[in-house]
Amino acid sequence: MDYRAAKAFILNKLRAELSDQLKYHGLHHTLDVLKMASELCDSEGVNGREKTLVKTAALFHDSGFIKNKHTGHEAEGCLLVRAHLPAFGYAEQDIEQICEMIMATKIPQSPKSLLEQILCDADLDYLGREDFYVIGGTLYQELQEYHLIGDEQAWNKLQVSFLSAHRFHTETNKTVREPVKRQYLQDLQELVATYA
Repeated sequence: MDYRAAKAFILNKLRAELSDQLKYHGLHHTLDVLKMASELCDSEGVNGREKTLVKTAALFHDSGFIKNKHTGHEAEGCLLVRAHLPAFGYAEQDIEQICEMIMATKIPQSPKSLLEQILCDADLDYLGREDFYVIGGTLYQELQEYHLIGDEQAWNKLQVSFLSAHRFHTETNKTVREPVKRQYLQDLQELVATYA
């Protein structure tokens, strides 16, 4: 499989076709998920062919957003995977594994294998990082652009409910990101408690 060529192909496609309205789900998010997925593979002992599959899934996981809709973007991404990856030498079995990883990122996340856990944790890695509020702000902007959220109070209530339900899956993120995420949750719970 020609990972480099597949990467160049999808990055060019995302660069050309993603809407400017996607303040969060833009190319920068895909690159962040790729970086974190690669680091998680290293810390979780995943390498070789499996690491390449995870990185490919990271590159394609939000490619369905080129259809410019939030609902069902994972399934759209899988259609792109099935349409384009055979040309880059990916076997049918690889493609199925990549699609399973992408579908596992659908909220609420449902990873069944370590590779799926890695992609899910990479996708929401920012929840336990210092750039949480900055990245969260871009998601709030995007949801407003698409009329999917009301005011800031509605957003903060949504964040409390999302963070309360969310779980990291890999041992790495349970250790490194979970404590930080819990602190953000506590801060937001305190803020939301002040609303009338």
